[in-house]
Amino acid sequence: MSRAPEFIALSDDAVRAVAGLNSRHAALIEDAFGVLIETPGGGVSVSGDTKSRNQAKKAVHTIADRADQGLEVAEADVRVAIGQARAGSAAPGTTNLPVGRRGQVAPKTATQARYLQALAECELVFGLGPAGTGKTFLAVAHGAGMLLQGAVDRLIVSRPAVEAGERLGFLPGDMNEKVDPYMAPVWEALTDILGAEQLRRRREKGEIEVAPIAFLRGRTLSHAFVIVDEAQNASRAQMKMVLTRLGEGSRMAVTGDPTQIDLPNPADSGLAHAVGLLDDVKGIGVVRFSSEDVVRHPLVERIVRAYDADAAKRGRTV
Repeated sequence: MSRAPEFIALSDDAVRAVAGLNSRHAALIEDAFGVLIETPGGGVSVSGDTKSRNQAKKAVHTIADRADQGLEVAEADVRVAIGQARAGSAAPGTTNLPVGRRGQVAPKTATQARYLQALAECELVFGLGPAGTGKTFLAVAHGAGMLLQGAVDRLIVSRPAVEAGERLGFLPGDMNEKVDPYMAPVWEALTDILGAEQLRRRREKGEIEVAPIAFLRGRTLSHAFVIVDEAQNASRAQMKMVLTRLGEGSRMAVTGDPTQIDLPNPADSGLAHAVGLLDDVKGIGVVRFSSEDVVRHPLVERIVRAYDADAAKRGRTV
């Protein structure tokens, strides 16, 4: 098979994205497919056997398309593009999500794209899977986008305060100071998407609320986008309570990893129970992420795979 170089004409932004800082992105593509990537000007040159070259070209085009849309191209995006090229799957499309501090928010894997589609189409969506797959961040981004567009009046994010044993009253400080340590990942996502100043203003106006699940009891959440994060640590009773809080004009995303339950009795987790009951109910979407969707440090994916393999050997169902 021919190993002759093939030239791909690209924009300057796309070439820089494919090459990466100190040619790091190009090196990842070269190592993945056994090809040679060069940037002679006006595009990139790919050398290798026909099969390897064609796979590398798919990854190059995915990265270039992302750059041409004005989206950030990080090492995680390059690894996702490589994985898609190997699997022969199409790159996910962009959506009408807000522009965060690092640029336009967009799905990085096909599962993330399906997740965002489900969030747009379904009134209740369960996002299940390991850490680092973007379940919470994309739900927050989707909810923030709805808030900014005026589609909802409030964005409410809730988590079970398992670490505090639901005894928040014993912690020092006012209510925000009691709750905030358990909500740090959510605040980080909101800050990344909205910026600190806009988040502060909208929080002061009551448009954004972050609170433990227990604080939702007895409320009807109307015209709101509600996110229940770390839902594997909600009991069955808590899960039923929070799912029935939905009011007129509201939507909800429930995210969690069924393999990471911190409850004293894991069998009491309400997440898997709720999904089993509601999977086929009209208006409800269920999206399952896997280790292939991890977009954090590449080591995280390998860690998740190792734990999945151990669970399989022990005969546990994830």
